[in-house]
Amino acid sequence: MTTGVRRRMGVEERRQQLIGVALELFSNRSPDDVSIDEIAAAAGISRPLVYHYFPGKLSLYEAALQRAADDLAERFMEPHEGPLGARLLRVTGRFLGFVDEHGPGFSALMRGGPAVGPSSSPTTNALIDSVRQAAYEQILAHLGVTDPPARLDLVVRSWVSLAESTALIWLDGRRIPRAELERQLVHDFAALAAVSAAYDDEMAGLLGTVLADEPADGPFADLLARLAALAPRAALPS
Repeated sequence: MTTGVRRRMGVEERRQQLIGVALELFSNRSPDDVSIDEIAAAAGISRPLVYHYFPGKLSLYEAALQRAADDLAERFMEPHEGPLGARLLRVTGRFLGFVDEHGPGFSALMRGGPAVGPSSSPTTNALIDSVRQAAYEQILAHLGVTDPPARLDLVVRSWVSLAESTALIWLDGRRIPRAELERQLVHDFAALAAVSAAYDDEMAGLLGTVLADEPADGPFADLLARLAALAPRAALPS
């Protein structure tokens, strides 16, 4: 009879395993409710060994958030091909997919929620900012703009903030079907751009270029159709 020998992990491999285990636990429960003992048990090692790789819960929490932030930032990456509305719809689909899969972890990341103390650390704040900046830069890249004018900068940053706050609110009960919310976020971007275009010729030109490439069955065209259907109801009585 032979006995199996457990393979010993290298330092970096073990660190990555612990980060993955911690992220899984943080994704399903509030980080405040996850203990080092639980992380050790899930990883199949002792509590002291966790501290051998990470000096404390905060450092493990930050490492898990770093992985989550990297994953979330990647969800905004999309080939620059095809109509903008369809690209944004795919991006928002992956974004809300992450939110759906990692609800408590997403909340902790975007709110800077502490795992071990009364306030978020500089590291967690930097991670939050890095995700927002990655989303901002990706949207500008899809628009083909490297040096955005003030109104476009405002539109894109406002939309990134709106997507974040919408996702956080949606997590509380998920009362709107995810597919509908994905399309609504794309419509929100178009609406913000349209309002800005009403005040600025440069934005109007950019929006006109975007809409010229949109197909009749695209999400931007869908928004225009919905607004047109509302117009008779909004008309003032004669």
